[in-house]
Amino acid sequence: MWKIAVVDDEPQVLKGMRSIIPWRELNAELAGEAADGEAGLSLILKERPDIVITDIYMPVKNGLDMIEELRKHEYDGKIIIFSGYADFEYARKAMRLSVDDYLSKPVTVQTLKDVLGKAIGKLELERKKELQVDEHMRKLRLYEPIAMQETIKAIVTGATAFDAVTWPDVAAAIGSGQYRVAAVEIVRSERLNGLKSADWHLFRFAVANIAGELGTELRLGVHTVELYGGQTVMLLRFPGNTAKDDCRRLALQFARGLIRAAEQYLRIRIQIGLGDMKEDMKQICDSTEEAFQALHAKPCMPDQEVPVFMYKRKEDNEDRIMAELRLVRHYHEIAQALAGMQQELAAEAVERLAALLAAQPELTAAMLQRIASEVWTICKYTLYGTGHGLDEAFPADAVEQELAAIVLPLQFRDWALAKIAAVCTRFGRGDNLRHKQAVDYMVRFVHEHYAEDLRLADLAEKVFISRNYLSNIFRDATGETFNDYVTKVRMEKAKSLLAEGRLMVYEVSEKVGYKNVPYFTTLFKKHTGRSPSDFVKI
Repeated sequence: MWKIAVVDDEPQVLKGMRSIIPWRELNAELAGEAADGEAGLSLILKERPDIVITDIYMPVKNGLDMIEELRKHEYDGKIIIFSGYADFEYARKAMRLSVDDYLSKPVTVQTLKDVLGKAIGKLELERKKELQVDEHMRKLRLYEPIAMQETIKAIVTGATAFDAVTWPDVAAAIGSGQYRVAAVEIVRSERLNGLKSADWHLFRFAVANIAGELGTELRLGVHTVELYGGQTVMLLRFPGNTAKDDCRRLALQFARGLIRAAEQYLRIRIQIGLGDMKEDMKQICDSTEEAFQALHAKPCMPDQEVPVFMYKRKEDNEDRIMAELRLVRHYHEIAQALAGMQQELAAEAVERLAALLAAQPELTAAMLQRIASEVWTICKYTLYGTGHGLDEAFPADAVEQELAAIVLPLQFRDWALAKIAAVCTRFGRGDNLRHKQAVDYMVRFVHEHYAEDLRLADLAEKVFISRNYLSNIFRDATGETFNDYVTKVRMEKAKSLLAEGRLMVYEVSEKVGYKNVPYFTTLFKKHTGRSPSDFVKI
């Protein structure tokens, strides 16, 4: 309902306005009346009416002086002058003060109605634009973390060359300082055999939450990024003034704490490789390569109860060349395409990698065979995550013989393309695969967009499956309904945010997708057995 205030020193005018303004028709109400400019100023600043109807010549403070004071106080409502003075100077000053209309006494009911209707029309248009801007900003706030996640993924994999203009924005987002990448891998044990894709995502999500809490305790910046085959990298940021020995100690403390917490709370084993420290943000992708090399080589650390595999720089040519190739980005591209059975995209990624290898004159047959073996391992883990095993279709002995025969980049290219074609031919047909891909897409979407208004109908349109059928597919694949899974993911994130202790309960509620705080509190208590405020106290 629109609020209108009337300021005039004539009691008859005030009384007349109350009676002739079609309040109901305009969906308006009287915000108050005043008999002079000083009283009008106080009334308007207190009530903040949408529209002010005011005289000019009044005692104590005239109408134009009152309007000038209102503008100084940033009052942005509509102002209509209703005066018996049609002086040009008054009108000119009124225009300078952005008055919306100027009426001379007396005025007809229809004219007043038209003027007020015009003012309300402007208000409605402005409110609509404000709502659109607010909605746009809300969506930007929701999508900002997702966009930042993709940016960080590009940084750690070296997938994007940021220019001089972009780097300051990226630095401001992740923070300046010193950086080290941790490569994290969940060890596949007998307990995890047969685990569904959604549960793998939930385990990785839980590990990321624990990492965030550890980072807060140790005052480290931690950005988690999921890569191919269930592998995860964590970008660790240390304050710029931290001594190198302290950075190393904190990185080890973080990694060992994460390993212990995963075993204690999730009952899973994880392995962590740590790359070297980098002071230049553009070298972060090198730390990623080093972290995976450490995870692959697993240098022995017999004196440690909880081993963390730290990259050890070697002088031999192979390690230097492998580091310079920055293979993680290419592996990620191949796996990403293969997970969706997009043979053409996977083949393009292989062609790019093969071209890179062909341009490396110091590459040896042993290096090529190692790269091919890593590509095949990544393919196996990627397909395992979609419900397919390659060992039965492609016996390990036969693959080993094929790998041993690769001595040239062209041979690597032909072998990789043939393998991708064979995998896509075998597993890329039928509704079962399509359904598994749809569920995997839904699970990833929930983990990336949990703060948004998630609706099964919207996802059904994205995967081209009817809503009801998709609901059944998701329940059969995960053992729970879509809404229950969304709630579970949101509650896990809420627990992590509350544990950090930096946000109020209502802020956590909004960040995990609930505008209704009491409803969020009820769900949280049902999920954890404690209210959010009680959870914070523990």
